[in-house]
Amino acid sequence: MASHFVNVPTRLSMWRRVREYAVPLSMIETATARRAAGDWGGACAAARVDLDLDLRAVRKRHGNEFTGRLRADLRHLAPDLLRWHMPRIVPDGRLRPGLTLTLARYAGAVPVHLVVRTPPAWADAGQRMTLALWEGPGSGDGGHHPHPHPDRRFRLDLHRHLWDARACARPWRPPGRAEPPEGLDLPSPWAIGHWAAEAETLLRAEGRARGVFTVRLGSRRRAVLELVAPDDSHAPAVRLVREPPPPQEVAALAVLPEVAARVLPDAELLRAGLVTPSQLHPLVAAALAADGAGGSAAPVAGPHDPHRVECRGEVHRIALRDGALTAVDHDPAELRREELLVGLGGPALPCLRAIDAVHRSPEALPAIRERLRHGDTAGALTVVEGLLGPGALLRDGPLRDELESAAAGRIAHGLYRSGLVAVHPAAEAAWEAGRRPRLGRHAPVPLIHKRDRKNRPRTGLVL
Repeated sequence: MASHFVNVPTRLSMWRRVREYAVPLSMIETATARRAAGDWGGACAAARVDLDLDLRAVRKRHGNEFTGRLRADLRHLAPDLLRWHMPRIVPDGRLRPGLTLTLARYAGAVPVHLVVRTPPAWADAGQRMTLALWEGPGSGDGGHHPHPHPDRRFRLDLHRHLWDARACARPWRPPGRAEPPEGLDLPSPWAIGHWAAEAETLLRAEGRARGVFTVRLGSRRRAVLELVAPDDSHAPAVRLVREPPPPQEVAALAVLPEVAARVLPDAELLRAGLVTPSQLHPLVAAALAADGAGGSAAPVAGPHDPHRVECRGEVHRIALRDGALTAVDHDPAELRREELLVGLGGPALPCLRAIDAVHRSPEALPAIRERLRHGDTAGALTVVEGLLGPGALLRDGPLRDELESAAAGRIAHGLYRSGLVAVHPAAEAAWEAGRRPRLGRHAPVPLIHKRDRKNRPRTGLVL
C-alpha cells in the first residue's frame, strides 16, 4: 500500500496516486513491446484504448496521402504515454469524463482531427478511452458521445511529445520560475516562464503571429493576455489586457492549452521528492533526465507484516497454503473443530478472526480500490490473489462490494460502447416515469434533442 506524506498539497498527492496506479508497469511494457513490433492496434488494446477507426474507409473517403500520414502517426502513437498525460479530475485522479481531445490536425478544406474520447462519468468504469477521427461540425462523428467536438482547453496537437514516441525523445525543457504578468496574482504552480513561447505556437496554429489569448485560471476566472514584441528580432512577451473585451468576444479567443499553462506534474513531483525517476514512465524519465531534472528518493514505508497474529498468548503466522489463506500454526483438525464451533455460534480463534477480516476488509483494500478506480482490474485481482490465494472464496464485506461494483461498472461501459444505453439510466427512468428532468448545458445530448423537438407539446406531461 502506498505510503502517506504529511503536508503534501492535495494536487500533488492526487498526481502521486495517479502515477502509482493509473498506468501500471505491466501496461507500459506490453504496449511498448507491441508498438516496437509495429502492432499499433495491439498497443492500444494493451493501454485500454478502443478503436473507432477503419483505415479502409478512411482511404476511400480521404485518399492515400491522408491515410499515409494518419498511419504514420498511429504507428508512433504511444497509448500508454497518452494515458499518462490525459487530463484528470480531483480528488481521485480519474480521467476527465465526457472529453474529446485533439491529438493531431490534418489540413484540408475541412481540417480533420485525430481525437481521443473519454466516456461520460456514468460509464467510465475501466477508465477506457476511444481513438477516432473528427471531420468538423455537423459531420455526425462521435455517435452518442456527450461532447463530440474537440475541447480547445485540452488539446495535444501542439504538444506531440506527450503522446508521440518520435517527439518525446527531445528534452522537454521544464519551465523555471518566473514572475506573473503585472496585475495577475497566481499562487498555483503555473508555467509562466513558457507562456510567451506557448502563446506564439498557439497563435501561429491559428494563423496569427501576435494577438490576444486567454488562460483559464479557475472555473470562474480567466485571464485575457496579449502577446507583444517590438519587432520580429525581439523575444515576445505577454502582458495583461487592462480592459478585456466583452464576454462573448473573450469566449471566441484562442485558449492556452492546460498542458502549456501549468507545470507538468512529473516535474513538480520530482522537485518535491514525492517520486523517483524510476517511478515515472520510461519515456518521461528519459526526457526529464536529458533536461537535468531530478528529485530526491521517495520515503520508503517501514517493514510491516500483517500476517502475524497474537493468539492464545503466542504469535501465530497466517500464510498461503494450497492456494488459500490459513493459520499455519494450528493443526488442520483443530481448525476444522474451531470452524464447526463458529458455525454453531461459538467464539472464533484470533487467527480465524484475522483470516475473516482479511477476506472482508484487508489492509491492502485502499490499494485495491485505487487500482479498480483507475481500471486496473488485473492488477487488483493480482493483489487479492496474493493476499487470499487463487482458491479463496470472497466473503461479504467491503472487498467483495468493491469488486462487484467494478464488474457492474464494466457492464455499464459495455452497454454505452454498444449504443444500447446512450444516456444515463436514471435519466431514462425519469422520462419513463412521466417526469421531465431538469436539463442544463451538461445534460446528455439525446435528452436535449428530445426536449427541443418541434412537435413536443407545450403543456402536459411528456410521455
